[in-house]
Order: sequence, then structure tokens, then C-alpha cells
Amino acid sequence: MKVFLFFLTLVTLTLPLGGWENTVAAEQVWDEELKRYLTPEESGHEEIYLTPDEAAKLMFPNSDLIKKEVLTITPQQKNQIQTLIGWNFNETSFDCFIGETQGKIDGWALIQNTIGKHKPMTYMVGINLQGEATNVEVLVYRESRGNEVRTKRFNYQYQGKNLHDPIRINRDIINISGATMSVRSMSAGVKRALVIVDQIYLKPLGHSSSNINTASRSEKSFLESFLGL
Repeated sequence: MKVFLFFLTLVTLTLPLGGWENTVAAEQVWDEELKRYLTPEESGHEEIYLTPDEAAKLMFPNSDLIKKEVLTITPQQKNQIQTLIGWNFNETSFDCFIGETQGKIDGWALIQNTIGKHKPMTYMVGINLQGEATNVEVLVYRESRGNEVRTKRFNYQYQGKNLHDPIRINRDIINISGATMSVRSMSAGVKRALVIVDQIYLKPLGHSSSNINTASRSEKSFLESFLGL
């Protein structure tokens, strides 16, 4: 299995500015796959597809009401979630949208930010009352390649996934050539969203899954290495 690495190099540029010399630090990103530094256009690339509100409407097209809340998890909850997904993360709060119809919850949609090849991508994961992923929508993509992860022909694979599924490349997710890191990143985020909803929302309602498919020791080691943890 090939794992592509990238390196950051700081170079000093001297620019004239109104008769004065202004020294700035420019960041260069080395792409091991391309065997070159990314151009400024590539390293600064950002595609915005949806706002959070627009994505939430796609998650709950038939709901009467969509509410937003900031979900804050305790250190104990965070440790439990990390154990179940197999990798550590820094966040302690997540933006969550809740779809309701006639006062009853239809499901939850969490915004996830996970590192792709070089930069984080932002996407939303919808989950129903059965703890299944219903939809995945990319909000912001910051890589110069690999945005195929936002297409339905790819992300339909996550629909119906639950905590019993591995959600891993070459196991139940088909990879995209040239976008392996983004696929791994999205898969890790979908798994995290499923576990968060299960532990925070479904468990108090008595619907928590009792048999979560956790990462193996080798998978945990790889995921933590891949995610830079």
C-alpha cells in the first residue's frame, strides 16, 4: 500500500513595496506523487460547493423543520469515540443539523473536517434514526485534484452504512484513482459521524448499536499515521 507524503518548506521572498523591501515567508508544499512543489494556484485551491444550510436541506428534503446546534462532547465521550473509530482528533464540538417533522426527529447531519492529501475538506454526513448514513455532501474542497469524492457516483457508497460496516478502502469502499487520500479521509469522517450520533444521540434514546465494528490495532496505527496523529 503506497502512502504519499508531503513536506512543507519555507522560503523567504523579498518584495519591493513603496520604496521599502518587504520580506514575507511563502509556504511551498512538496507533492511526493507529482515529484514537485505545488504551484501557488494548486496550494491555494479552494472550491465551495454548498453552504451548511444548503447541504442541510439536501439531507432533510422532507422535514418540516431543520434546527442547528453546536454539539459539544465531554473528554470522556471524546475518549470513547476515539477508541471506537481508531484515531485521535482535536475537535470537541461539531456543527449539527437536526431534521424534524411534526415535532419528531428525522435524523442528524454533522459537518466534518478531515485532512485530505494536503488540506482539510469540509463535508456533511446525514444519519437517520436507524444509525445509517443517508447522504454525504462536500461543502468545501481544498485540493487541486480528487474532487470526484463529491459526486454521487462515488459517495452513494456511504448510503446505508452503519457501525457494523468497516467503511474502508478495498473492504467496502471502492477507491478513486488519484484521490486515495481524500477517499480515506472521507471514510474516516463518515465513521466518526456515525459513532458520534450513536453515542450522543441514539444511545440516550435507547437505539444505540451494541456491536460497533471498531478498527483493528493495525488499522488504528495506519489511520493515526495517515491523519498525522
